[in-house]
Amino acid sequence: MMHGVAQRYAYYFNSSGGRTGALWEGRFRSCIVESARYVLACYRYIELNPVRAGMVGHPEAYPWSSFAGNSGTRNDALLTPHAEYSALGRSGYLGMILECIDPDALVEIREATNGGYPLASESFKSALSDASGRKLNPGRAGRPRKSEPQEKQSVDVPDLFSAGGAS
Repeated sequence: MMHGVAQRYAYYFNSSGGRTGALWEGRFRSCIVESARYVLACYRYIELNPVRAGMVGHPEAYPWSSFAGNSGTRNDALLTPHAEYSALGRSGYLGMILECIDPDALVEIREATNGGYPLASESFKSALSDASGRKLNPGRAGRPRKSEPQEKQSVDVPDLFSAGGAS
């Protein structure tokens, strides 16, 4: 019974929103973030997503945003301030959020998140790679190259088809 209800609701939701597919068809994406360098950029990226999408004019207008809690206009018990945020303070946070995000930082955050790679400096990635044994940077696109052919070892094989061979 619940399957039918969910199916009818998905049909209704998709037809009213002009979309297709399952309601939760996208996969969860995340990445490790090197705190000192990237955490505040991630704060800004997340808080301004609804503004970039044209859903609201200011991050505080988006009801599911943590901006109101981080800016101090609403008490949100679910938020735990990061040490970098605490060092910045609320007034510094407000100023930082309203600054324009560097387009290169947007690309870097999106690529790390979508690829599941760390958003970190090369030294941090190297330390993680050494500890985990995993590849932590995107590889080359496409099929892997074939390995170089190994040199054939010479083996004396009798020539059976020449004039001096066996009959």
